[in-house]
Amino acid sequence: MIEMLPNLKIDPEQLPKRAIVCGDPKRAARIAELLEESTLIAENREYHSYKGKWNGTEVAVVSHGVGSPGAAVCFEELAKGGVKTIIRVGTAGSYQKEVEPGSLVISSAAVRQDGLTSQLVPPGFPAVANRRVVDALVTAAEKQNTGLHVAEGITLTLDVFYSGVVDFPHKLYQKAGVLAVEMENTALFVISSLRGMKAGSILAIDGYADADLLETYDPHTDFTRKAIEAEARIALDAIVAVE
Repeated sequence: MIEMLPNLKIDPEQLPKRAIVCGDPKRAARIAELLEESTLIAENREYHSYKGKWNGTEVAVVSHGVGSPGAAVCFEELAKGGVKTIIRVGTAGSYQKEVEPGSLVISSAAVRQDGLTSQLVPPGFPAVANRRVVDALVTAAEKQNTGLHVAEGITLTLDVFYSGVVDFPHKLYQKAGVLAVEMENTALFVISSLRGMKAGSILAIDGYADADLLETYDPHTDFTRKAIEAEARIALDAIVAVE
């Protein structure tokens, strides 16, 4: 048994078997506040880790930072620490008009347009969420009846946020029916497949993904905040329901 996970700085014996993950350390702290007996167990770089109980079941909450490479370190070490189920609580930009800002997207699979997973698996290897986790998220969203639009489908993972001289592939994937774009799902899904974990992802839509609109992009709106609060509770209900 590993005595200390080197980047998370956690003793594996402190880790529950279920973990909620998110990019922002401050969001991790807010999610942890929802738990009973919430405790900060580690803090290193972008990785802030908590544990507590939700409906009597022990759950970890861990931040992973922005982008697939750093997030992959988090996911790999959670696997090494004995975590069996992970749900990511994130944000994303919508590709579809009906998936308006303030909506929620449950990702069933992700298009691999990141650099990290191409160094882990061959090109044809799929990035797929665990079906039990997806179903648990859908059920939890229905039971909570938040009034928010909830969509389930394929998302896209990109490394790039601000454009350079290469065009974004937004229009291509919009035509293909991809619901939204974000930066970490493929890392989560591929690593979970490789390491024998169950994984899923729920995303709060904070705007429409369009390179021309990034100058006016504002993820700190009331509707985004409401969606993030809703998805955190949905994810917690779902993760304790997965066998």
